[in-house]
Amino acid sequence: MYDLARHYESLYRSTQPAFRFAGKTRAEFSRWQRAFRPRLRQALGIDVMADTLACYRPEAKRLKRTDVGDHVREDWVLWTEPTVCLPFYLLRPKGARGKLPLILTPHGHNPPHIYAGIARTPAEATSIREGERDIAVQAVREGYLAIAPTTRGFGETRAAAERQEDKLSSCRTMLVHGLLVGRTPVGERVWDMSRLIDWALAAEGVDPHRIALTGNSGGGTVSLFAAACDVRIAVAVPSCYFCTFAGSIGSIFHCDCNYVPGIQRLGEMDDVAGLIAPRPLSIIAGKNDEIFPIRHVRMAFRRLRRIYAAAGVVDSCQLYVGNGGHRYYKAGAWPFIRRHFEAATAGR
Repeated sequence: MYDLARHYESLYRSTQPAFRFAGKTRAEFSRWQRAFRPRLRQALGIDVMADTLACYRPEAKRLKRTDVGDHVREDWVLWTEPTVCLPFYLLRPKGARGKLPLILTPHGHNPPHIYAGIARTPAEATSIREGERDIAVQAVREGYLAIAPTTRGFGETRAAAERQEDKLSSCRTMLVHGLLVGRTPVGERVWDMSRLIDWALAAEGVDPHRIALTGNSGGGTVSLFAAACDVRIAVAVPSCYFCTFAGSIGSIFHCDCNYVPGIQRLGEMDDVAGLIAPRPLSIIAGKNDEIFPIRHVRMAFRRLRRIYAAAGVVDSCQLYVGNGGHRYYKAGAWPFIRRHFEAATAGR
């Protein structure tokens, strides 16, 4: 009898990734990164976007300003492409002076406003409270400038049909239509994060040495891939995503937006995460996360530590495991970010 799961397990085992890290020295690590990062950007479709949009300069517009008490929340839009108007919330701490650190908090399969602390239903309020999902609010209360962007394919960036049917996302539409022109949902979302950084550096004068990304689930996906591709991101904290491709999205029915054509012919997820080294990386996982099983997380983290060891910074990556399921665990984020931001300031 044909067993589809066994068939793909066999394929995963027999695939030999071109950039599986096997080095031990800093020189080997550096050569590996220089070769792998361009190939990853190519696989994501970012090179196609960069070529097509080489002469384009994004513009932003503020729509609304709200005093929330201990911070100010602003509603903005940024045209990351001529045809893509990306909404985002900008949260400002009151009374802050000088160049502020910047935290970007891409969300997962949640409504975009959740991360800005906006609950429009009792269920959303519960999600925020029990899952610690008001991540941009947490960031601004740490004294950071926070951007809570709409993850492309959600909210106002859904296709018209999905908006009319009130579907959560347009992830499948993005995947299948984008493939026709060499794009992927992950690549488009990484592109958006980089354009938001461009804007924040130019318009808000943020500290270029203190930029971090953190998000849960699909937001963890964006955080990991964006930090792997954009070296301006000083600290990355992906939550409830880091695992192995084979043990997570390759073994269950998952959202279409997770899939990058041929990614396992390049490397496993720990190889992608290794492109963040030597920059600090905190992996957050849930002990009972059924989507990204903890045994595969630990396996991938052991391999990731070898990459950080070869880079000479083994202590710059950590694994924080929360005693629960698929949610955010802020204890794995803010102490880690604060420590490395303070180190960056002291080192200048």
